[in-house]
Amino acid sequence: MAQRSALPKPRKHVPQRMCVVCRQTAAKRTLIRLVRTADQGVQVDPSGKRSGRGAYLCEAAACWQRAISSDVLAKALRTTLTDDDRTYLRAAAARLAAPNPEAS
Repeated sequence: MAQRSALPKPRKHVPQRMCVVCRQTAAKRTLIRLVRTADQGVQVDPSGKRSGRGAYLCEAAACWQRAISSDVLAKALRTTLTDDDRTYLRAAAARLAAPNPEAS
């Protein structure tokens, strides 16, 4: 009986997304998805599965600051960022920048 050669397992596909500010491509799971919702405005989508128009940002503070202060994120989400949206995004950026005591 002939032996079968061990074939290498195929690599699993890793979805790639691009940060709307710095235009760097990375694995979808490493970027943060922001979604435009009809009732709550712009929200962070940690699961990456909420319905609505989405855009991705990397964790770099400079990208978050530029996304909040310019129209880059608004264009990607095809909306106008309100003052409440910008306040929410600043708070979300601050949470990202804060050290996580639970990770230690």
